[in-house]
Amino acid sequence: MKKTLITGGAGYIGSHAAKALSALGREVVVVDSLVAGHRDFLKWGEFEEGDLGDPAFLKAVFSRHDIGEVLHFAAFIAVGESVAKPDMYYGNNVRNTLNLLDAMLEADVKRLVFSSTAAVYGEPVTEVIAEDHPLSPLSPYAWSKRMIEQMLADYGRAYGLNHVCLRYFNAAGADPDGEIGERHQPETHLIPLILHTALGLRDNITLFGTDYPTPDGTCLRDYIHVTDLASAHVKALEYLESGGASRAFNLGNGNGFSVREIVDVARAVTGCAIPVVESDRRPGDSPALVSSAQAAHEILEWQPQFGDINEIVRTAWNWHQNDMAHLK
Repeated sequence: MKKTLITGGAGYIGSHAAKALSALGREVVVVDSLVAGHRDFLKWGEFEEGDLGDPAFLKAVFSRHDIGEVLHFAAFIAVGESVAKPDMYYGNNVRNTLNLLDAMLEADVKRLVFSSTAAVYGEPVTEVIAEDHPLSPLSPYAWSKRMIEQMLADYGRAYGLNHVCLRYFNAAGADPDGEIGERHQPETHLIPLILHTALGLRDNITLFGTDYPTPDGTCLRDYIHVTDLASAHVKALEYLESGGASRAFNLGNGNGFSVREIVDVARAVTGCAIPVVESDRRPGDSPALVSSAQAAHEILEWQPQFGDINEIVRTAWNWHQNDMAHLK
């Protein structure tokens, strides 16, 4: 069997995908620069340390390994940083993906699953977002993902690159076995920030906007467990291997939870008070982002196993308590 190359496989979602594929007996090769990834997450497969910005490195990786397909996670992901440093995001996310695609074509590798984002939809015009929702990115980060989706479509038409774009909503939680979890430096995601507050690493959690047209005035988001995201990547690879046509799929639970609700769930899970401070809205934050993942259910035959928000937060809490040494 040919190997599966995972770019960004030392990161949050990539490492969970490496575990899921390895559990099925697939041979995995992880490529990561370790700029944002973590060496202690490299528990599965062979490791090639290097940067996608180096075409010679990529060529060498493809020559050393018999690669059959690629899972592409490697990217910068902070929305605010992308606004301040668009050059960094277009360079790392878009240009480096172009390097990867060219290395794949040279090695005659024609299957790729891309880690995209629901941020490509921008401001929602429907209550629930399906794949045919208009694409109107609001940040350089979101635009970089949108540009890559377009690149994949063009490479597909011109060179026969078969691909799936997986548009995540809010990735959350941690490996139920506790081997890996969410660790960003700096951390920008809501659930880890709330749990860091519970651990005493922060004084409080800020509610950005309390006057949205939602039941409690705070933003609604759709949270999907990282293990379910990993299983969707396995399903997407199987779909492509069976001759499935290139397309995009949403990945979410189809349920919206407000920021206040997540804080309350975390209080119940942790037993901690978790102080909050109310603040003004942040530019670019949509009132509600809730997915329709019906296409993934029907076509990929994918079903989330962690639909309960309490369970999602509980796995994250277990991970962060054990990861304290890396948080201080």
